[in-house]
Amino acid sequence: MLIGFAGSIAVLAQTKVIKEVPARLISSVEGKDLFNQYCAVCHGVDAKGKGPAAEALKRPPTDLTQLTARNKGKYPDIAVQISIRNPKGLLEHGVGEMPIWGPIFNESGQNKHMGDMRVHALVEYIKTMQH
Repeated sequence: MLIGFAGSIAVLAQTKVIKEVPARLISSVEGKDLFNQYCAVCHGVDAKGKGPAAEALKRPPTDLTQLTARNKGKYPDIAVQISIRNPKGLLEHGVGEMPIWGPIFNESGQNKHMGDMRVHALVEYIKTMQH
């Protein structure tokens, strides 16, 4: 009886589920704070793609520390910005199980500058994490 119970636990542990929650706005516009709040759950605090939700994703999160290395030594500022903003058709940050942070990074009207500031802060913070 105990063996059957332990076997069930192992199977359950292999089937991770991501709990979807509404995006919660934080007051900080510091890149590190934004990254830890919105990105680290999938990409990990170290940005290597091993966050706590990574195992439950169908597609592994990108190792964000290698963006410059994979782009011939130049940090791809614009590509990172586009990825964060999630334009239509981009696979990251909006397909399937990936969260969409659109309300936070794509604000409009009077708050548009706040969305722009958050995206800029994230792009610059991720730049500091390059190896």
